[in-house]
Amino acid sequence: MASSDVDESVVKVDKYRSHMYGEGEKYTKWRFGAPPNYDLVDRLFEEGRTQEWSKGSLEEKVQNLVKTWEMEIIHKISPEDYKSINVEKFTFSVNGGKPMSRSETSKLGSYNLFLQTSMPKHLLEYDPSVEMPESSQQVFVATFPRGFALEILQVYSGPPAIVYKFRHWAFMEGPFKGHAPTGEKVEFFG
Repeated sequence: MASSDVDESVVKVDKYRSHMYGEGEKYTKWRFGAPPNYDLVDRLFEEGRTQEWSKGSLEEKVQNLVKTWEMEIIHKISPEDYKSINVEKFTFSVNGGKPMSRSETSKLGSYNLFLQTSMPKHLLEYDPSVEMPESSQQVFVATFPRGFALEILQVYSGPPAIVYKFRHWAFMEGPFKGHAPTGEKVEFFG
C-alpha cells in the first residue's frame, strides 16, 4: 500500500476567499492549472491594513467577496465556475465609469479593469488599452512579487448593488517596463 504525505480528510481553506477548494471546485478550470496561493499577499494585507473589520460584519463580508471575485476573474477560465457573482446580471464600473458586463471585464483582465484612464496616451507608462489579461498579469506579478493587497475602507451600500471605497497597495520589488525596482509603496484608492 502506498503512503501519501497528503491527508485527504483535511480540506484547504483560504482565510479571505471562498470558492477555491472543495467539492464545489472539483471541475473548475484554473488558468494556471491549480488554485492560486495567496500567502504572500495575505501577509502583506495583514501587515499593512488600516481596518480590521469585525467577524461577520458587512464590511468584512464585502472585503472577502471582492477578494473572491478578484481571484475568480484572474484565475478561473470559465465564467460558469464563478460563484461570487451572478454572471448574467453582473456589471462593474470604476469611479463613475461606464458599467461593463462580465464578458467585457473578462476581455480586459483584472489589472486593466482598475487602470482604465482618460489620460493622454503619451503620459502613460502602462496603457491598459493595449495590454491583454495575460500580459498585464506577467507585468504586475514581476513588478509586485508579493501581490497587490486590497482592503475595503468603507461600504456605502450592501448587496445587491455594492458600492464601496477601497485601498490597493504593493511594493515595487521587481522591474517595471525597463525601470529598476525601487522598493517603494504603490498605493491607490477608489
